[in-house]
Formats: sequence, C-alpha cells, structure tokens
Amino acid sequence: MKKQIQTLTCLVAFGTILASCSTDILENAPSTSNASASKIEAVNFEPNEVLIKFKTGTSDDKKAQILSKIGGKVKEKILTKLMQKFGDNEGVNLIEIPINALEAIGKSKDLAEIEYIEPNYIYTHNATSNDLYYTNGSLWGMYGSATTPANQFGSQAAVAWANGKTGTSNVYIGIIDEGYMYTHEDLTTNAGVNPGEIGGNGVDDDGNGLIDDTYGWDFANNDNTVFDGSSDDHGTHVAGTIGGKGGNGIGVAGVCWNVKLLSAKFLGSRGGTTANAIKAVDYFTDLKLRHGINIVATNNSWGGGGFSQALQDAISRANNAGILFIAAAGNNSSNNDATANYPSNYNVANVIAVASITNTGGLSSFSNYGATQVDLGAPGSGIYSTVPVSSKGKVISGYASYNGTSMATPHVTGAVALYASINTGATAATIKSALLSSVTATPSLSGKCVTGGRLNVSSF
Repeated sequence: MKKQIQTLTCLVAFGTILASCSTDILENAPSTSNASASKIEAVNFEPNEVLIKFKTGTSDDKKAQILSKIGGKVKEKILTKLMQKFGDNEGVNLIEIPINALEAIGKSKDLAEIEYIEPNYIYTHNATSNDLYYTNGSLWGMYGSATTPANQFGSQAAVAWANGKTGTSNVYIGIIDEGYMYTHEDLTTNAGVNPGEIGGNGVDDDGNGLIDDTYGWDFANNDNTVFDGSSDDHGTHVAGTIGGKGGNGIGVAGVCWNVKLLSAKFLGSRGGTTANAIKAVDYFTDLKLRHGINIVATNNSWGGGGFSQALQDAISRANNAGILFIAAAGNNSSNNDATANYPSNYNVANVIAVASITNTGGLSSFSNYGATQVDLGAPGSGIYSTVPVSSKGKVISGYASYNGTSMATPHVTGAVALYASINTGATAATIKSALLSSVTATPSLSGKCVTGGRLNVSSF
C-alpha cells in the first residue's frame, strides 16, 4: 500500500484558488534536519519562524543557549492535551528568529539537544434526491453507471440513497480547512456541536483549553468564530459535498445526507501554518479520545510545504485514535511517487490520498497521481456545492461549481461517513479497506493510483 502524503488545490469556475501546493520528499521521509535546502526552498514557509522539538531532559539553560545562537525567542509552546496523553510533555516550540529559517536550521540541525528543527510551512487550499442541482443533472459526482453517459462516472451515491442508506446523526466528520457556513440552508441541519461545551457561557466546559468551541475552533485567529464570512467559501464547498442535506428540495445533496460536521479552521487569508495544522488535527483527536465523540475521519483539502515530523506525529496520534485522514493528492499534474505532496504522502496507515476525475472518467488535467502514493480517484471537476455569497451587505446561502482534488476529497470523506453509519463500530482500518476494495476499475487510473479505480459507494 502507498504511504500517504499529499496536497491539494481548488480551481474555481470563475477564477483560480490554490488549495495546496505540492511537496518534495520520499516515503519514509527524514526529519527536516536531514532534508536538503533545495527541497525546502521549493515550498512556502514563514521566513522568520522555525519549529523546534528539544529532546527530553534538555535543561532550560541549554535551550536558552541554543536559542541565543540563532537569536530566537519562543513565540508559542505547542503542547496539546493529546501530546500529553501520549506521554509527550516537551511539545514543540514555535520560535521567532531575526534570520531566515534556512539559516537557523543550518546553524542548529546538528545540535545533540534538538530532536528536530523544521520550517513552519504554509498550506493553502486543494431514497431519491429532490434537490435542485441533483434533479437538473448538475451533481454528476453523485450519479453512476445506470444514468446517462455524462454522469456514469460518479460515486453512485444515488444507488445507496435509493436503498435507504443516507447516514446517521451519530457519525461526526472534522473539516480541517477554512471555516464553513454552518448556518447555510443546506448545512444547518448537519452542523455538529461539541456536546461537552455549553455555548456562550464563557467557560471551558469540556476542559480542552478552548472556551465556547461550540461548532469547533478557529486556529488561524485563535477564537471560537469558525465562520468568518464569504471568504470561507472553500471550507463551505467541502462541507456541502460531504454532508449537504439531501431530500429537502433545495440546493445540493452530499454523499452522506445525515452526518454531523465540526470545524477546525486553520486556513486564513494567508493560508495556514504547520503549527496551526498540528493543533487542528489534535483538536479532533482530543474530542474523540477524551470526550467520546464519534469522529470517524477528517477532511483535508489542502497542501503545500515539505515533510514535517511534527505534523506527521499529529496524524499518527489521530491514527491511534481510529480517525481516518482523507487528503487531496494535489493539483500540480505531477506524480506523487516522484515528487512528494503533503499531507497526502505521509506514511501513516490512516491516510487516504485522493485524485480527481472528470465526468467522462478521465484523470483531471490538474490532478496529481501516483501508483503507490495515491489511493483512488473521485469526482473533482465541475463539482457543484454550497458556498456563502455576499448580497446587499449580508452573507447568504449560495452554490457554485469548483474544480480540484479539494473537491474530490470530500466525496471520499462523505463515503467514509456513509459506511460508518451503516457499519456501526467499524474500525478505521476496516472502513479504509472496504472503501478501497469497492472501487470501480477505471482505465485513466490504471497505474496512476494504488487501486486503479474510482470511488463507488453502491455496495455499502
């Protein structure tokens, strides 16, 4: 099986939005201390920040000496409750430096007290329905082989719906992205809330260190407002494909009609950083392990940056908690076996990497691929879904067509939610195996992904 790491991108019908960049690293990637400068320079990172993990037992005096060597000061100590639960009381330090990150890494990488030092990478964004965009034929990704040639390469979600398989409200999906419009007319009934939190009382009721994280948390702005307006269109589009409410006679229908969505916003106007991605991943793992919320997967329609040991460790903690990590393969038309794309290329068992196909069954022209690093294909070109729209000074519910592996990924995440709703208690490994073994062989994907096929939920 492939190892897993990738990135993703989103091309919008009326412009271009980068939902991720690709990366440059091999399967069992080494820590940044062993990575070449040329590889690091090929991706975006905060120029005057690094992430440092000191080895356990390093004295405060020695840490101060090391920081003095690079003129650094601790901007933030990242020590999530999940890290502590898994026995890590050191955490990761976000260090602000007056020199370039690459210079600081060069000066510090061989010091015995440092477990790893790496850049703070920047990521960017990749029953029968009576819903309008379904009935008019626009939601080709939900149709299947029994329909017109223009729609036969969809996920066959409609077959599952017709068999009464539409999801359940006790399955949760975490959206790691921009925020999403949880008040959208097609999303509001599936907007999940943190059951351990009493909204608006100004108290951290569930003890996770975050106050009033009712719908999730905004790690980009460090507040509980996970939806900040029409700029959160990418996250909202992703949410609609996963869990747009089906059968309500309006808008779109997601793969899973009944599901609960929670947000960990870490992408803002400048993208998102490794530091905040770590906190976002750990946020959902903590909600599952400490609070018993049935989070079966996170959707990760983003990418960019190089290999990060710190982020891989966070994904591994999610794996230990039984949370699948669905990731976009990236939109660079490149081979992820040769040029690694993160986070889809991380070699962790819970990662599922997704390529994009068109409604004629072809690999989308922008989509990354990889015989060992990408798992399957899913609809990603010309995908209608939910978006927020600015109108007369207000933000209202709208719909739009976007393209990208960012759009293919939530089809797979919705399929995971659907399978989990039908097979109560199924492990992450079981869900992943069922998903990959049920694909439909597709010529354009032969030799381009692990399964050689596209998403098919009709047998769920």
